[in-house]
Amino acid sequence: MTMFYRKIIDILEEWSQRVNRKPLVLRGARQVGKTTLVNLFAKKYKCYIYLNLEKPNEKAIFDSSGSFNEKLDAIFFLKGLKKGQKDTLIFIDEIQNSPQAVSLLRYFYEEAPSIHVIAAGSLLESLIDRHISFPVGRVEYLAVRPCSFSEFLTAIGEHTALDALLEWPIAAFAHDKLQSLFNRYTLIGGMPGVVANYAQNNDLISLDTEYQSLIAGYIDDVEKYSVRNSSVQHIRHILRTGFRYGCQRIKFERFGESEYRSREMAEAFRLLEKTMLIEMVYPTGSASLPFLPDFRKSPRLHWLDTGLLNYSAGVQQEVFGANELSAVWRGLVAEHIVGQELIAEDYNVLAQRTFWVREAKNSNAEIDYLISYSGRLIPVEVKSGVGTTLKSLHLFMDQAPHRLAVRIWNKPFSESDVQTAAGKKFLLLNVPYYLVSQLIRIIENYRESYL
Repeated sequence: MTMFYRKIIDILEEWSQRVNRKPLVLRGARQVGKTTLVNLFAKKYKCYIYLNLEKPNEKAIFDSSGSFNEKLDAIFFLKGLKKGQKDTLIFIDEIQNSPQAVSLLRYFYEEAPSIHVIAAGSLLESLIDRHISFPVGRVEYLAVRPCSFSEFLTAIGEHTALDALLEWPIAAFAHDKLQSLFNRYTLIGGMPGVVANYAQNNDLISLDTEYQSLIAGYIDDVEKYSVRNSSVQHIRHILRTGFRYGCQRIKFERFGESEYRSREMAEAFRLLEKTMLIEMVYPTGSASLPFLPDFRKSPRLHWLDTGLLNYSAGVQQEVFGANELSAVWRGLVAEHIVGQELIAEDYNVLAQRTFWVREAKNSNAEIDYLISYSGRLIPVEVKSGVGTTLKSLHLFMDQAPHRLAVRIWNKPFSESDVQTAAGKKFLLLNVPYYLVSQLIRIIENYRESYL
């Protein structure tokens, strides 16, 4: 895979400089670029050891008997390197293949703290169901996700556009180009292999092979995801039919026009969620912190990447020809890419998205996303047009203890003074799609007056 800069490199740099540094576990779905990322980061080290535990001879080091120091000696011997060199990074890839290697991470922290250690694997979460756990308090975690819009711009060489994106306020002349590039990003998605292919060839048609390979690989991995053979068919069914339900609220019972029952489908979804291929986003009825997702209500199904969603759901042509993203596929693609951008540069493995609902007999309301900032829940709606009704937003703001809301659209940034039917006044920030990743930075400008 062609290497290009990703922002998580800066987080890895901070980790490497910490005195109390612990072995780092990278978590993320298959093909989000974990290995490529570490190989790029490793260029700063004088001594770099890469171990792939899918290789029997490298896995055997950890599975053999012997002390930690003996295994450490074996690692350096296998790679033909001298033990004790300063500035050493050991990267243990596909670590889920060896429970012993997982357990050994604590000894790197306790007995060899000068060695920098990173571990990764596509199926780490499945270890939980095998009763294997990572050493509590002896490791730390980072989530690796698909590329953000700003990383996409870097990969395709649009550095001037990236500079404009990071300026505030955004120059008026930059809007059309940035929105056009964001539409292209929405179509392609953020899977690193797909982005690298497009950056190199500038050919959308050739990306079909990349998408096919990714989907086929996920389906082939079903047996690895499942801990019981009975779950295999359910997970495979989700992978084959579930993309058409992207960004929609789902019910487990008879999902995807199947005869499968709620309990077995719910288990299959939970297993897939552990692999970070999907997230089941649950709603809340609260307009203020603290809040809890309501797990009694139907979740919304979010996939790892919007490009994969477009390809698998068969809406690529519609996205390609769209001037307004919210007009595509009933607005689902627009909502999905906004959700993807909201979490793309959040490296907390526990980060979750949520949305707001009010479900009454004759008056249902829903807000697409809530983001937490400065002790407040900021509502985010994905809507187009000046005349678009925002009834749900008004209902939310009547309950909220602040006076700031966000609407995502395809027009330039603007502010609107709004008043609800109940008489509450609030400020609506109309934010173009390409600025979703900058929302916190934008909201910061309004904290004192409206929060």
